[in-house]
Amino acid sequence: MKIPQLQKKPELKSCHNKTWEDNYSWIHQSNILDVLKDSSKLLPDVKEYLEKENNYFDYKMKDTKESQKKIFNEIKGRIKLEDESLPFKDREYEYWTKTTRKGNYSIKLRKKIGTNNVEEIWNGDLEKKKLKTEYFGLGDLEVSENDKYLGYSLDLKGSEYYTIYIRDIKTNKLITEKIEETSGNIDFSLDSKYIFYSKLDEHHRPKKIFRHKLGSPVKNDQLIFEEKSEAFTVGIGQSSDEKYFFITASDHNTSEQYYFDANEEKPKPKLIQKRKKGIIYSVNSWNDFFYKHTNEDAEDFKIERCKNLTEQSWNIFIPKKNEVLIGGLVFLKNWIIRSETSDAIGKLILRDPKTNNEEEIIFSDEKVIVPSISLIQKDKNTDLVYLSYSSPKTPGKTFLYNLKTKNRELVKEQEIPSGHNPDHYIVERLECPSHDGRMVPITITRHKNTKINGSANLLLYGYGSYGNSISPGFSSTKLSLIDRNIIWVTAHIRGGMERGMKWWKEGKLLNKKNTFEDYIAVGKYLIEKKYTSLGKIVGMGGSAGGLLMGAVVNNSPELFLGIVMAVPFVDSLTTNLDHSLPLTVGEFDEFGNAKDNKEHFNYIYSYAPYNNIKKMDYPNILITTSLSDNRVLFDEPAKFTAKLREYKTDNNLLLLKTEMNAGHGGKSGRDGAIEEIAIDYAFILKISQKL
Repeated sequence: MKIPQLQKKPELKSCHNKTWEDNYSWIHQSNILDVLKDSSKLLPDVKEYLEKENNYFDYKMKDTKESQKKIFNEIKGRIKLEDESLPFKDREYEYWTKTTRKGNYSIKLRKKIGTNNVEEIWNGDLEKKKLKTEYFGLGDLEVSENDKYLGYSLDLKGSEYYTIYIRDIKTNKLITEKIEETSGNIDFSLDSKYIFYSKLDEHHRPKKIFRHKLGSPVKNDQLIFEEKSEAFTVGIGQSSDEKYFFITASDHNTSEQYYFDANEEKPKPKLIQKRKKGIIYSVNSWNDFFYKHTNEDAEDFKIERCKNLTEQSWNIFIPKKNEVLIGGLVFLKNWIIRSETSDAIGKLILRDPKTNNEEEIIFSDEKVIVPSISLIQKDKNTDLVYLSYSSPKTPGKTFLYNLKTKNRELVKEQEIPSGHNPDHYIVERLECPSHDGRMVPITITRHKNTKINGSANLLLYGYGSYGNSISPGFSSTKLSLIDRNIIWVTAHIRGGMERGMKWWKEGKLLNKKNTFEDYIAVGKYLIEKKYTSLGKIVGMGGSAGGLLMGAVVNNSPELFLGIVMAVPFVDSLTTNLDHSLPLTVGEFDEFGNAKDNKEHFNYIYSYAPYNNIKKMDYPNILITTSLSDNRVLFDEPAKFTAKLREYKTDNNLLLLKTEMNAGHGGKSGRDGAIEEIAIDYAFILKISQKL
């Protein structure tokens, strides 16, 4: 089959006295946001190219079809298809969700406490069928305070333009006209007469908070807040004590909050603390105190509190700790719980507010775990909570835990129907020095029979952006590789917050290359320690992790057998220069502003994957993208693929697969998600000669 070729239309671009040629820039349409909403507006030549690449993918991967089916069935066989969540008590009802064997989407159920009359208030599969849509994305699902109304938001393209619907639970009829082009979040007022929502602007940025009166025309909705800064987006949420609504305006690096009384007839948000560049804060209220989680004079956060927001006489409640990330607070009547993270490992701290005594909640004797807490009811007058944990080898366990007596009862365990023995797996936590001596945490999961003599293939996963930490929790999908003697390694590289805010700062802006250097250092370290060998590593990353993949494969292609990049941010310079795109302006503090800052331009240009493709041998590469992705436009991976085809000097696989009805998260539904994982894994097994 003929290798697809994207037509070259040379275009000279220039910025800060530097000129470069871009042969494939023409595929980016000026009306790209319209294309995300309506794929019929896609240029015919571009559509034809994407379809040719999809056909080529099918041709080159036809020998993996049986393996894809086998992996799909393996992964699905590890999922308890008919399952129910633990109940949550909210006012007169308890709510829970369930999944079914044949369904792809969840069902929301409730019953009045003390009765056995179960109501089905939401069925995702039935809703999808009714709407006759291929893609079905649920944004939010909320019940009103009076228990009568169901609010939900849907994205039917994958483009994250959510439409809000409100219906009467008893009659199942819509009580208000649909509200289009929102961020998807829904907050009911305490009297259940209104909802609050955020509206997207022409650049797909949530800039306005509206209040909608149920049953009234949408055109009459009241604007209660508008953000003027291009870089900031807005959201709204309720306080823990339900006394206030808080509006948060923020980018990735700075935040600002406003508040109004939950019973305010005509909401007029009041400023809490004026925004200050680099200062992130959030305020909550509980038990006659306001609590502020902030990094002001506390790099890894601290928590302060005060009696009122008029005077704002803040006192230290939880002091800062060096390279220990202080998380937010969960309130109960007699308890306060918070999270802490250091060295990519989280823990939960329990505090008695009467004595201020603190203790760590111990879950397991395993060193590498992911702990979490969830409430059993909306009423905070209880000593009971759900405590959960998992590890790379141990499926999730949830306990009903008494904070007072310390008694715990196992109430739910992640079942692996096809069978799972944690003793068959080894989890290791190592560190290795990066190029500047900083020690990078590494989480390794392998089968106990996998030999550590350099013979094993190894999957090296990384992300390293936006302060997002990669938690080392359990994933049943990974077992399809680990059981085939492929070692799974997560590199906790800079750009995340596994070691606090400094870890993030050292991996962004003019420090961004530390992210790539950390990842390469981990790869070389694993070779040195005989976990694998040169040319046996498969790199994997998605979105900003795709930027990582593009940068490291340009820098050190010899390390890799293959690269798997999902919705990859690989044309990062072009995107950064275009301030009309949804995310660009809000990410200046993450990546820089190449258009207005020469130093930023030169730095981004020096690592941007698309701009740094070279005439050399590349490893096998699988690139996946989605046509309706508004976060990383499909044209980035398409251009990257086309240029790679032009420049690479090898005969290794280069495959581009575009989902024509999906968004940033790929296909919707349980089976759709599993299918995409099966494709990735089949590719990895193919190049590893393990089919």
